[in-house]
Amino acid sequence: MFLLIVVLYSETHVKEVLERFVDIDVRGATVINSQGMGTILSEEIPIFSSLRYVLSGEERRTNNFTIFSAIKTEKTLQEAIDTVFDVVKDINRPGTGIMIVLPVLKIYGLAEKNVKEST
Repeated sequence: MFLLIVVLYSETHVKEVLERFVDIDVRGATVINSQGMGTILSEEIPIFSSLRYVLSGEERRTNNFTIFSAIKTEKTLQEAIDTVFDVVKDINRPGTGIMIVLPVLKIYGLAEKNVKEST
């Protein structure tokens, strides 16, 4: 079992990823609005925040979208990763997002028919 964490900066990307997850047997995901460390710290020194966006040409945003999904099999995990890459194209491009995969040793609170304890 795996935990896939995807932080995306585009709400459009989030919606498309979630719609496509349904097609590849990702049984569920939780999405939360989140803020990066830079956004929070820049609120304390707004002049640097404004200057950073002017110089970088980045779109100013305050929220990210963090997707958490427990995924049973390596096959489904790889399909989910491929889906994210297909939607966002180059996740390494600044202002796109990040993706993390963690092994899950145990999980509680999900329907037994959907998820079993990992061995």
